[in-house]
Amino acid sequence: MRKRGWILLAAPVGLALLLGAASFGGAQTAKAPEAAVAQPAAPADYVGMDTCVQCHEDQVKAFKTTPHAASSKGCEGCHGPGKAHVEGGGDKTKIKVFSTMSALDSSSTCMECHNKGNQKHWVGSMHDSRKLACTQCHDPHPKGPAPAALLKAPQMILCTSCHLQKKAQLLRPGHMPLREGKLQCTSCHNPHGTPNERMLWQTSVNQNCYTCHAEKRGPFLWEHAPVRESCLNCHDPHGSINEKMLKVKVPLLCQQCHQTSSHPGPAYPAQSRYAFNQGCLHCHPMIHGSVHPSGNRFFR
Repeated sequence: MRKRGWILLAAPVGLALLLGAASFGGAQTAKAPEAAVAQPAAPADYVGMDTCVQCHEDQVKAFKTTPHAASSKGCEGCHGPGKAHVEGGGDKTKIKVFSTMSALDSSSTCMECHNKGNQKHWVGSMHDSRKLACTQCHDPHPKGPAPAALLKAPQMILCTSCHLQKKAQLLRPGHMPLREGKLQCTSCHNPHGTPNERMLWQTSVNQNCYTCHAEKRGPFLWEHAPVRESCLNCHDPHGSINEKMLKVKVPLLCQQCHQTSSHPGPAYPAQSRYAFNQGCLHCHPMIHGSVHPSGNRFFR
């Protein structure tokens, strides 16, 4: 009975302590100073493009040919208010100078407007995580007529200036027609980032390939397992020394999997008839899949 009575007595005390702690926390929160919020620049801090042109004539002239010219704040839409810069006699510390800014700060300025559409996945993308800035590929003050997307160079040259291995692959005999101008890197990849691997537009490699090679999509009565899994099992999309951008020449490519099938397992010697304009595809041409009733071995 004493133990039970002690519990009844302690309960109101514990409740009072809890209420006191809650009220103390509430009072503490009420007294905490509010976080400082960055205030937007006042209209009086902006001097207008007519003031900028007095010193930066070439840049302003080039800027007017770009889509950015539609911005209501002109140059100051990107570089920030220029009053302090002008009053300081051109003091560069009083305005945003992209050449001296970090990649994060530079790209953050661009993302204030370009945060939707094809650029919405930039933050955290492969290029962003490698500290690339927007200005490394784009020029907001181009010399001459404004190029598409304000690129500093043609797309293939721009991308291969970093991706040297892909540049070498595109020079091989079997390659995607980028050199001929029929495709661009952005035909398959979004350089600003996507939720997919390798910044592909589609959710998988196969879906990306099917946007052009729709005849390989199927559905097929007889499906080839490695084809269904990934086109990259057999092809190198950036270029190969073999025809059709195959990773390995036929029949050696097929024999990497089919070592114990109806044909001899070892690779065919150089003098074999399979090495002279024939091979597995001579009899099995429907290698991506067949809908013929007798096409279980991918015959015609």
